[in-house]
Amino acid sequence: MELHNARVIVTGGSAGIGKATAQLLIEAGAHVAITGRDKRKLDEVSRALGVIPIHADVSKEQDVIRTYQEALSRLGGLDCLVNNAGIGVHKPLVELSASEMTEVWSVNVLGAALMAREAAKIFIKQKSGNIINVASTSGTRGYESGTAYVASKFALRGMSECWRAELRKFNVRVMTVNPSEVPTAFGSKERTERPEQPNKLRSLDIAYAIKTALEMDDRGFIPELTVFATNPF
Repeated sequence: MELHNARVIVTGGSAGIGKATAQLLIEAGAHVAITGRDKRKLDEVSRALGVIPIHADVSKEQDVIRTYQEALSRLGGLDCLVNNAGIGVHKPLVELSASEMTEVWSVNVLGAALMAREAAKIFIKQKSGNIINVASTSGTRGYESGTAYVASKFALRGMSECWRAELRKFNVRVMTVNPSEVPTAFGSKERTERPEQPNKLRSLDIAYAIKTALEMDDRGFIPELTVFATNPF
């Protein structure tokens, strides 16, 4: 994919991996719209990076539809969706509430599916396009207190396989990126960015993996890419 002049939507683009991805794509010459639920942070990042801000919640269908209306109006089309928005709740099974489980799934699963659905309509019609789903190594193995989050990322990886099966015949590449632990605002109710740690991955490392996967010539694609820190212990 040629990134120069490519038109991209990045969900959850006001912090962490989404913000870093938007930054690298802008530097490569792409035109980028980012979504986010925190309008103040969204506006700050849009001014800093030169991206289009769209205040939206991916778990709400009307917000998703409006996102595409605004993005297409301002971008003039779409070449790539980066499904990055995600939240997490980590609690023992016996302490997990129905509302917490529902909240995680509404963003990580339903939100990703709604965003992909609208992108797929465009990509099928133009017979080209790219969908990057930011899953997690938590979607490859379970662990204590991970029920809600782990299940949502397993589901996202499963949906990615379904979308690949449906969309390859339309020249649409569906790629999954599984980051290991990245110190970001993820998991913080205040959405405060955690400082970098020398033995852990950075948001920029995952953004680089996303950018590199997209840059492969359109005749091929990487179905799934997992990124680990070399020595996190």
